[in-house]
Amino acid sequence: MAVKKVYGTPACPATMRVLASVLEHGLDFEFICVDLKAGDHMKESFLSLSPFGQVPVFQDDQDLTLFESRAIMRFISHHYSKPGKEQVYEAPKQQGIVAAWIDVEDHQFDPPASKLRTELLQKPLNGMSADKQVVAEEEANLARVLDVYEERLKDSNYLGGDKFTSADLTHLPNLYYLMKTPVKRLFDERARVSGWCRNLLARSTWAKVVDMVEKI
Repeated sequence: MAVKKVYGTPACPATMRVLASVLEHGLDFEFICVDLKAGDHMKESFLSLSPFGQVPVFQDDQDLTLFESRAIMRFISHHYSKPGKEQVYEAPKQQGIVAAWIDVEDHQFDPPASKLRTELLQKPLNGMSADKQVVAEEEANLARVLDVYEERLKDSNYLGGDKFTSADLTHLPNLYYLMKTPVKRLFDERARVSGWCRNLLARSTWAKVVDMVEKI
């Protein structure tokens, strides 16, 4: 059997999402670091795997190469589900709910979270100041999303239902980074969201992803 491979940059949220999924499913894999600063992602050898020059890339075997982190996560959760620990549901209705919340993360949660990560973490690392107006606007946008999450979590422990699924896993990279910023208060102010967040970040598999990131 061909060795599974993950191409990416550990600190990149999209790469972290795929690493979390691979580790949650107990897959043996080889991690291949793509140096974005050196332009490795624009070399022909990488573009043949990811035509838009973006990380991550997942190679399941010689016949399957996937790019786009959420597509990779969805594939892994379906193809490598473990009895009793599935991150998907077999019933179409329940799986539809999980799929909806994956899309919520992509289209509602990620945009303000990513902008806040840029303003509050990436800019200071590059010697730049955060744009206070952008921060205020995106905090307001994120707060509205978290209000919806708080309401959703009245009915279940996780976004997709009563068990951890890819709908929760997909949030982990941005949660990890936002907890390092003043935006953490938006989570702390919402009891159910706060508990959900703590629960996700405490997963042993996520600790392995963090270890990879912090070794950079």
